[in-house]
Amino acid sequence: MFVHSSVLILLAIPAALLFWIWRKNGHGHQVVIPVDESLMTQNRLWKCILKVTASFPALLLAIAVLLLAGPQQLSDPKTKKRLTNIQFALDVSGSMTAPFGDGNRYEAAMAAINEFINYREKDAFGLTVFGDHFLHWIRLTSDPSAFGYATDFLGPTRLPIWFRGGTKIGLALEECAKLLVEREEGDRLIILLSDGYSADLGGGKDIEIANKLVADNISTYAIHIAPGAPPAQLLTITNRTGGEVFAAGDPLALKEIFARIDKMQKTKIERIGAESMDNFKPYVMAGTSIALMFLMSLFGLRYTPW
Repeated sequence: MFVHSSVLILLAIPAALLFWIWRKNGHGHQVVIPVDESLMTQNRLWKCILKVTASFPALLLAIAVLLLAGPQQLSDPKTKKRLTNIQFALDVSGSMTAPFGDGNRYEAAMAAINEFINYREKDAFGLTVFGDHFLHWIRLTSDPSAFGYATDFLGPTRLPIWFRGGTKIGLALEECAKLLVEREEGDRLIILLSDGYSADLGGGKDIEIANKLVADNISTYAIHIAPGAPPAQLLTITNRTGGEVFAAGDPLALKEIFARIDKMQKTKIERIGAESMDNFKPYVMAGTSIALMFLMSLFGLRYTPW
């Protein structure tokens, strides 16, 4: 393939020169020294060698034309990791201050999130915190450094009481979904971390939200950070969207749950089509070789074109 294929018409010039060199019979109006005359009339092989050396300039001209035409080639098909857009929905209601391991539930949840991010390279992450209201603290980004600074700013004790007075999981899921549908590239995933029951999932609202998530191709995983079984509504939502609900009784179990989610939501590799790229190397190497042979021939082969 050539970028400027119209330039290839100039190949007619070196082709005509080669035709002229190889068609002439070596007689006619020529002036040669005696050694040349004897070689050309007595040895056909030597005559052919002389014509080959005379062809070198025309061949170099042909190489130059090919380079001007911009030779191209297709690269080998490549692969890349398929992006996963992961939006964390973190409960920051007052109950998240309950003891959990060496700290409280909120601190354990943030620590597990940060650890999870460290081994999910090249994915996009976002963080939404919620209670009675919601706040998109971190928009989806492939630079997760902001998560390391979020813990100290978002603790339940640092948020106003009107924000953290309840637990509206339904609201949080709907708002997280709005962010994810804006991302046209990659998979979409919500990881919910909460310790309570949500009143806004009753009356069939859980099924309604689950259907919306399925329509938008959003998978949902839920982690219940509290004693006892997770709310039944979370089971409905996660099952319908292809996710799963977990119960974490301690920080170690919480880390294991995230490791399991990582295995369930495996990294996907997608194939990228071949790309067009410059292909000058073989022509440059051929031209260099011809130029060197022509230079060497000038030291021992003599041919006069008169």
